[in-house]
Amino acid sequence: MSKAFASQADLEVKQVSFTKLSDNAYAYTAEGDPNTGVIIGDDAVMVIDTQATPVMAQDVIRRIREVTDKPIKYVVLSHYHAVRVLGASAYQPQQIISSQDTWELIVERGEQDKASEIGRFPRLFNAVESVPPGMTWPTMTFVGKMTVWLGKLEVQLLQLGRGHTKGDTVAWLPEQKILFSGDLVEFDATPYAGDAYFKDWPATLDRLSELKPKALVPGRGPALTTPESVAQGLAGTRDFIAAVHDSVQQGVAAGKDLNLVYKETMARLKPKFGHWVIFDHCMPFDVTRCYDEVSGYPDPRIWTAERDIEMWKTLES
Repeated sequence: MSKAFASQADLEVKQVSFTKLSDNAYAYTAEGDPNTGVIIGDDAVMVIDTQATPVMAQDVIRRIREVTDKPIKYVVLSHYHAVRVLGASAYQPQQIISSQDTWELIVERGEQDKASEIGRFPRLFNAVESVPPGMTWPTMTFVGKMTVWLGKLEVQLLQLGRGHTKGDTVAWLPEQKILFSGDLVEFDATPYAGDAYFKDWPATLDRLSELKPKALVPGRGPALTTPESVAQGLAGTRDFIAAVHDSVQQGVAAGKDLNLVYKETMARLKPKFGHWVIFDHCMPFDVTRCYDEVSGYPDPRIWTAERDIEMWKTLES
């Protein structure tokens, strides 16, 4: 292979920030590594996305304890990717909540996804031996909308459409207009779209925009603390997804194979998006999934560690 597989060679330690968005909302971010959202209510704390291992989650807990001693009762899975959920046990929550669609993805592909992700990006699974055996299972699921009351603080968990996965959930504080988007939105970080629905994603972003968030915690990148930066994050994500889809669609229509479509798409997108975090990591997976969708695979195929390597060799050799 011409370069190291995925992000196996990425060893750079990132600087963590814990940003206060309101008296109730915080963002745990790390220069493009996966983010965690924190909501502090009257009587309890809710965590959105857990970090990749229990040891890594302890740093989130430490920062929560700097601002509140209220119990962490709820963990919300914005979707199911190992890097987002495997730290859940550290919080010892009363409930782990996800959409029913996310539950179905765990049943279908949870084990394979876990092995695949750990192999791709070892740095993001610090102390992986601390992850309990088996899957991280929700204890409560919902369809469409669920409201959780943290005392008098209303938290809405919403499915606004497919995008990053079929199970995407956002957490919304309607009174404060603060949104936790999961990986539906990224900022200065490349969207991973290996399990995505390219045709649906832009419309889902439109529904997020219709909420008119004043602040937004993306899946990766810094917290967006003004309506202007929120709009920029939504637009940037939409532009990237559209650019990949348009390029791949043109290639498939011209009868080109995946290898050529990948090379052409990389060349087209690199000038505008190549400086975004994990661009080189995500693009082989993104283009492969988009090629599948345009070619007649409406639902994402399961990524396994073996399929990862085979794909990488095909596109990057």
